[in-house]
Amino acid sequence: MRRATRERLAANGALLLTAAAFALPLGWLLLASVDAEADMRLRVPSSVTVDNFDAVLTDEITFTPMLNSLLLCGGATLLTVVCAALAAYPLSRLRSRFSRPFMLTILFTTCLPITAIMVPVYGLFVQVNLIDTMYGTGLFLATSQLPFSIWLMKNFMDGVPVALEEAAWTDGASGLQTLTRVVLPLMGPGLTVVTIYTFIQLWGNFFVPFMLILSPEQLPASVSIFTFFGNYGSVVYGQLAAFSILYSAPVLVLYVLIARRLGGGFALAGAVKG
Repeated sequence: MRRATRERLAANGALLLTAAAFALPLGWLLLASVDAEADMRLRVPSSVTVDNFDAVLTDEITFTPMLNSLLLCGGATLLTVVCAALAAYPLSRLRSRFSRPFMLTILFTTCLPITAIMVPVYGLFVQVNLIDTMYGTGLFLATSQLPFSIWLMKNFMDGVPVALEEAAWTDGASGLQTLTRVVLPLMGPGLTVVTIYTFIQLWGNFFVPFMLILSPEQLPASVSIFTFFGNYGSVVYGQLAAFSILYSAPVLVLYVLIARRLGGGFALAGAVKG
């Protein structure tokens, strides 16, 4: 067997193992959600049932936490994207000796673990009466996601030709008008990527709302999922799998709705001609 063939087989084997590592948990999730006697084993249920979905489709277990998650993560995502666009625009267009150190500082802040700053943040929230509030938690979630969003937004914004902005300035457009009417529409796929990434990261965040929200009726779905874990290690696996599928649905729907824009690219080749 030739060396190239062995390398190809090894690469294919590694890819199959990686695919199996993702496919097996997803397979268990789908099968356990319709199994009345689900456990940790991956098996085909003897009889398919929707009792697990009927058990979790209640206001207390699913609908209220999901609404809290949508309000919390949706508001934080909107705030993050707006602030990232406003911060990335001068970093992309203005040339300064402080730009690179500032960008490196932003990149460094993304390396800080959230657990390292939660104790002072919790104390600060208690002092300013933001503890156990949805808007306070959303503000901190947006702040924690902002550094990487700025870095990502700036890289996409660099791909928009400056000549288009200069034409807008000639017509009397202000800096904010140029950003909102020229730059952001042309970097639609990049803006979509930042929005999706931010929402997914916030949607799966457990630790921050667990620490900052105390009232059970305000808990998002990422925290309320712990209601399926009982005492002494008992877990209702079927209901947990059903709830996990429902919990993943908003992210999948968001991706499907805007997937077309992800492959569009920046069709700017003819925009600077003439």
